Amino acid sequence: MFQEIDRHISSCAPISQDELEIFHSRLKHKFFKRKTQLLQPGEVCKFEAYIVKGCVKKYYIDQNGDEVILQFAVEDWWISDIGSFSEQKPSNLFIETLEDTEVLLIDFESKQSLFRDIPQLERVFRLMLLRAYSVLESRFYATVAHPAESRYLQFIEKYPNIPQRVPQQQIASYLGITPESLSRIKAHIIKKK
Repeated sequence: MFQEIDRHISSCAPISQDELEIFHSRLKHKFFKRKTQLLQPGEVCKFEAYIVKGCVKKYYIDQNGDEVILQFAVEDWWISDIGSFSEQKPSNLFIETLEDTEVLLIDFESKQSLFRDIPQLERVFRLMLLRAYSVLESRFYATVAHPAESRYLQFIEKYPNIPQRVPQQQIASYLGITPESLSRIKAHIIKKK
């Protein structure tokens, strides 16, 4: 169960086996059924979740009542509301499982105590936060600088296993387009082949 997260953590900084054991002791292993809401607006996000198996989405509801997808997370990814978690303030977001999902959770207090006990882990989580910010920045740039078809092609290239696991309507939401636009884009791509 810890093999993948250990590889993930060790890719960011050298961590001893003893330190990994301490890290494991602070994680909570949980299973959630499909369509379980892990976070709702108004709640303080009390976790960062490493996805062992499954698929999760992070989203909000816009003023028209439409779901706007901010993130999908699958195996070997992390998901949380970083602002709510780090500042321990109420969230504006939902986090929901799209499949039966197995996660390793770390709560705020455990994470802070880990940083005191294993200072190298603070570097690990800082590097992961920088990577997440870089992905967010790239996505924002693509949204304003690239046409929808280009964004879709980048999405399926970067995340090849997500389109088979996530409804097309949610992919369209993630890309900032309507489901009908996504259908036209896919038809156009097929026609070009």
